[in-house]
Order: sequence, then C-alpha cells, then structure tokens
Amino acid sequence: MYNWNTCVRDDVTGPEFLLPSPPNLTKQLKVISAANKRRIMVQAKLWAMTKHFDGFPKNSDFELKVEELPEPKDGEVLLEAEFLSVDPYMRPFSRFRMKEGDVMIGTQVAKVIQSKNPAFPVGSHVVSNSGWRTHTLSDGTGLIPILSEWPKDVSLSLALGTIGMPGLTAVYGIEEVLGLQKGETLLVNAAAGAVGSVVGQIAKIKGCKVVGSAGSDAKVAYLKELGFDEAFNYKTVGSLEEALRKASPEGYDCFFENVGGSFSTAALEQMKNCGRIAVCGSISTYNDSEPQTGPYPYFTMIIKQLKMEGFMQSRWQHKHPETLKRLLAWVKEGKLQCREHVTKGFENMPAAFMGMLQGENIGKAVVAV
Repeated sequence: MYNWNTCVRDDVTGPEFLLPSPPNLTKQLKVISAANKRRIMVQAKLWAMTKHFDGFPKNSDFELKVEELPEPKDGEVLLEAEFLSVDPYMRPFSRFRMKEGDVMIGTQVAKVIQSKNPAFPVGSHVVSNSGWRTHTLSDGTGLIPILSEWPKDVSLSLALGTIGMPGLTAVYGIEEVLGLQKGETLLVNAAAGAVGSVVGQIAKIKGCKVVGSAGSDAKVAYLKELGFDEAFNYKTVGSLEEALRKASPEGYDCFFENVGGSFSTAALEQMKNCGRIAVCGSISTYNDSEPQTGPYPYFTMIIKQLKMEGFMQSRWQHKHPETLKRLLAWVKEGKLQCREHVTKGFENMPAAFMGMLQGENIGKAVVAV
C-alpha cells in the first residue's frame, strides 16, 4: 500500500516478491531493488516562479511542479512542511535573489520525517528557509529548531510570525534602530500586519504612546483591541497630514516605516526635532512597474535633524535565540496578542501571496499544508 501524502511505499510484501528457484534469482533481485527504490522515493510539490514579476504578480507567473526525492544520506534530514509563510519581502527580493524557474523563496515550519542527522530527530520541528515546497532534503544547514519550551497549546505557525522573523524585526527595529524610550510617541504604518501589530504592542509594553495607520475599518478596530492609543484608516481620512496631526498634535519621536511612498513624505513633516525613523519596508512601491520619484524630504530631515535608518533583522542574528525566548514569554504572559490569516492548502500559495500584497490579511499571513 502507498501513503499518498508522501508517495512512500509502505510495504513490499506479496507473492510477486517471493524468491523463486536459483535460475531466476538475479531477475527477482532486480524486481526487489526496483521496489525498494519506489519505497524510499518521496514526491515533493513545489511552486516555481516562471518569470520575474512585472507589476502586480499574476497566476501565470507561478507553476506547480512535482519532483522525486530520495531518502536522506548520512547527515541529512527529510522535512515535511506544515506551515508556510507569505511575506511582503518576497516581492522585491525575488528580483535579485531568484532567477526565472527557481522555487519561490520563503520560510516554513517543517517536521522531520526521516533523519540521518542526530541533531534533528524524527518528529522534531524546525524553521527552514526551504521556499515554497512540501518536502525538502536538508543537510541541516540553517535549520532552526523550535524552542524546547514551546507550549503545546500554542500553534507552531507563530514561529513564522510573532515568535519568528516578524517578531524579531519588531524588536530590533524598536530597540536597536529607534532606541525607543518610555514616554515617547511612536507612529507605525501597516500597523495591522505581521510586523506592525507586534511593533505597536511592544511599544505599549515599554510605556509609550502608539499611533497606528491601517487600510480598513476592521483593521483599525483590531488595533484598538491591541491597545493602540490612536488608530485611523488612511484610505478614508480626508487628509493624511491632518489625521497624523490629530492623532498626535505634539508630533512623533519615532516612526516605524513599513509603507513608503506618499505616507512617508507626510509622516516626516510630523516628526519632532531629532526624531528617529526605522525603515523596515516600502510595500506601497513593491509592485510599481516604474520607480516612484519625489518629493525628496532632505530639507525636512536637515531642519528637523532627523535620523533615518534602513535595517533587516538578520543583522542581529547572534541575538535571535534570546530574543525569540523574550517574544515567547510575552505571548505566554498575555502581553502579546497574535492573530493569523490562515489559507488552507499548498495549492493556494500564489493566491495567499497575492492576497497578502493586496492587504487582505489582519496579522500574519500563513498557509497551512
């Protein structure tokens, strides 16, 4: 019989495998050998990018493929994806980190289903940069074991969100780039997303005033549930400048930037003198066919003596183990609330990705295999 989830042959018993008389022994051994090969082969599904995105991604930019994987060699493990992440960075990074035909980049939570590496026993879970694949052969390089103290009642999918890359990004942006201090006022846009929602909550933990911007009334309501002091729907306000001024008449000490474009221009005008800006993302520009031009805020930055710094969480990789434990502790203590937008089915990876880019998600967007 076969296990159709992995296409692994469960058994090779049956009359066709009984050894006959010696004259036919060689032929029969070949049959057994072929059967054993079928037994160890695993069918992996993967999504490839057929061509670089031109403007907003389209279904025709992706192709679902199947490949056969052998059993692991010494030092290797076979991973089976349980949750896959879709993130904004995949759109711009695909341009310079991928070539046409490559498997889409991305992170997943996977279970070790076969192992010849003692560091990763069968049944353990890891975070892996395997891309959009259901199964992966790995030599263990870059695999991050799920924290040993992970509670059984907390979904492992959070290792792709609040207790994963987005959470790490929020912590380092606040602490390492902005140096946010108690009593200061923080502005964060895309505030109902995977990173922004964690940013706002950590700022509240640190005793700050938090203003969030989001793209729907439902998202604004969610920000209020999380304890944001002020929140507004940037799509429905008459004037973005007036909305920012009303939310914090005294201005902003810190700005956690996820959007870019015209929002950034308006926000910089509302910064206090010597304000700090952490540039995490620029999602409003990712799907542009032609680069946006101007206005250029340099004079505003000079007059206000602003500090603006771009960053990626990988800069502080040496701090990841400790920071992940801090994030997990905040979740267990109820200080960090987590919300996910879950799409079911590996076949729906492109739809989940495009939906996330259109802002359909509240919280972290993940795909459950």
